[in-house]
Amino acid sequence: MMDYTRHTTWEEIKGLSQEELDYHFDEKSNSIGMLLYHLASLEKAFQIMTFEDRDLTDEEWEGLSIGIVLGEDAKQEIKGNDLAFYEHLLDSTRTETLDFFSESSDEWLEQVTPYGWDSPANNHFKWFHVFEDELNHRGQIRMIKKRLKND
Repeated sequence: MMDYTRHTTWEEIKGLSQEELDYHFDEKSNSIGMLLYHLASLEKAFQIMTFEDRDLTDEEWEGLSIGIVLGEDAKQEIKGNDLAFYEHLLDSTRTETLDFFSESSDEWLEQVTPYGWDSPANNHFKWFHVFEDELNHRGQIRMIKKRLKND
């Protein structure tokens, strides 16, 4: 499911220019580049939380929060990158995920630990959230692309 989700994301962003990746259709919107950066940042955070069974350190949060939160500072920092930058970021992050998965058992997927506000969830659900997030943001990417054509 994660492979299919990523494949359809690649198809959606294929050939986008740096200007298209940085486009905002209004002052409150995210750019496609910001959304791609978010996908990699969120996946990295879930790697730490599930592969290492721990919360992020302050230093890790500092490095990932700009891509996870996507606040005003992200609009200033996540821009000026070409498609190859985002492809490398997403590919390298996903390679780490798939490498871990290839060495993990189904029992690991069923392991239940705290999640969110101390609600229990298994790793399978946590990783479902990662690609569910990508599916949602791919919808936003499609909407932004339609706005690109109209502006």
